[in-house]
Amino acid sequence: MNTPLACSALSLSLAFAPSTLGQEEPPHEATTTAEEIPPHERPPIGVWLARAAPYATKPLRPNVLYFRDGYTHVQANIDAAGDNILGDAANEPSIAVDPTAPNRMVIGWRQFDTISSNFRQAGWAYSHDGGRTWAFTGVIEPGIFRSDPVLEVDTDGTFYYNSLAVDPEYRCDIFRSYDGGVSWDEGTFAFGADKQWFVIDRTDSEGRNHIYQDWSSGGSTGSRKFNRSTDRGETYEEPLELPLQAFWGQLDVDLDGTLYLFGRGRNYSTFNLNRSSNAKFADQTPVFEWSTQVDLGGSLGGWVGGSPNPGGLLGQVNIAVDRSDGPTAGNVYVLASVDPPGDDPLEVMFARSEDGGVTWTEPMRVNDDPLDAYNWQWFGTLAVAPNGRIDVIWNDTRNTGDSEFSQLFYASSTDGGDTWSTNEAISDVFNSVIGWPDQNKIGDYYDMTSDLVGAHLAWSNTFNGEQDVYYTRIGDYDCNGNGIPDTEDIATLDSDDCNFNGIPDECELAAGTAIDLNGDGVLDQCQRCVGDVNGDDTTSQSDLGLLLATYDVDAGDPAYNGDADLDADGDVDQADLAILLADYECGL
Repeated sequence: MNTPLACSALSLSLAFAPSTLGQEEPPHEATTTAEEIPPHERPPIGVWLARAAPYATKPLRPNVLYFRDGYTHVQANIDAAGDNILGDAANEPSIAVDPTAPNRMVIGWRQFDTISSNFRQAGWAYSHDGGRTWAFTGVIEPGIFRSDPVLEVDTDGTFYYNSLAVDPEYRCDIFRSYDGGVSWDEGTFAFGADKQWFVIDRTDSEGRNHIYQDWSSGGSTGSRKFNRSTDRGETYEEPLELPLQAFWGQLDVDLDGTLYLFGRGRNYSTFNLNRSSNAKFADQTPVFEWSTQVDLGGSLGGWVGGSPNPGGLLGQVNIAVDRSDGPTAGNVYVLASVDPPGDDPLEVMFARSEDGGVTWTEPMRVNDDPLDAYNWQWFGTLAVAPNGRIDVIWNDTRNTGDSEFSQLFYASSTDGGDTWSTNEAISDVFNSVIGWPDQNKIGDYYDMTSDLVGAHLAWSNTFNGEQDVYYTRIGDYDCNGNGIPDTEDIATLDSDDCNFNGIPDECELAAGTAIDLNGDGVLDQCQRCVGDVNGDDTTSQSDLGLLLATYDVDAGDPAYNGDADLDADGDVDQADLAILLADYECGL
């Protein structure tokens, strides 16, 4: 159906203010006229006309955990007590996972403190237990209008939050967190504008930890809509113009640091790829030596009346590169929810290149409902695991026959997209047209990242009768990144779980959620008394005496007492004394 485009378990949350229809948008540079800034991104300057949103004013306060067929959906925009926040809205989430400690992750989203306003802020939540629980401490820069959150993480586990601001002009600031998402720095101006996206190179190439960004419209840089940082976000270079425009798209890198950028062209039925082999070299100006159009079998959908998301996109354009060492290594994949020829309004379509983006397969259909069925498969989202598995999720109306009621669906491929697993509904039905925060949409995208066993997904739904952000783990957990489900590691005793919480102990230590003062690899909470030198299951004056008697003695010295070397580092010193004193009177 080629529809005319109409212009128009636990967690956390935050944001607020008023909005407009029929008034002028804030001024922006004339250079942006080639691509108008979508109305949904304009900051509030008045009061919107009333519109009907059934049940939008009747949010619930249920449990923030939802279950279906083995999948647990954990709400992220919750209050300090872990409850749903009544009357707010949260959408357009993005997620990043710390590669050094995968139990540490952050979700960012557009936070509306009230659905009566279009004003939003940069909401975020962090989890240090693999997404089982989430914590909220406030929005980034309270009181500042922010939108279009995109999150990334570098090789050392520093998180980056890319956020669109509109005052004094459309621009992006990128904030960094060095403590697992608990707090953020003051942010760095990164140019950018509406519908930006960015990627951090985590390969071992020359471009390791380089940051690449592109955007769609607005701002003061005109047609120059790409830039990078080669110093981990300390500074961002002057933008460059791309050979082919790439609106509402994404970026990725292959194992040797070659950069791929993919997005929508000047019209909704064209999709453009740009490739740069030298962007990884900090001392060279990036050159995009190859650009081409890719056929995805239809037109990108947005602002379609009667659709599941009438006031926004029906999904962004996705790209992901296979960085595995298997038979599909180096493949470049693109995916989007598109409007194909015929009566079917939207399909999830996929294409593959095996030669660096030069040639592409014919578009392939991921959703397996009958051809020409009048179903909406929207918000198609793509990620590729380190072993080459392709994960795809989307919202789907096939089981309801109603554009307002969708379920989250999932499919995967282990052969480069030639075949796909049977589509699986992994959530209950939700109504996508309730809880609108004074704009007729539930955001423009979801976000997902994959590991060897499964995938981490950040998405929005209305289980509570309002728009909320949720985390869903697809597949078993793999917090130590060994490619074996955590449940199997624990069952085979390859990983300890001394506190029986289902999380391997080594993952809790890596994430900083458990303490091992003596460094023996056993959680202190599972040891009777870590300061017990004499073996009587207590930490007392006698233990202190034994430690002081061998204080400042190294291994190899006849006076060395290995039992008093509580941190097992080869000497009895101040660190051991600190461990003992912290544990003093244990067992007494």
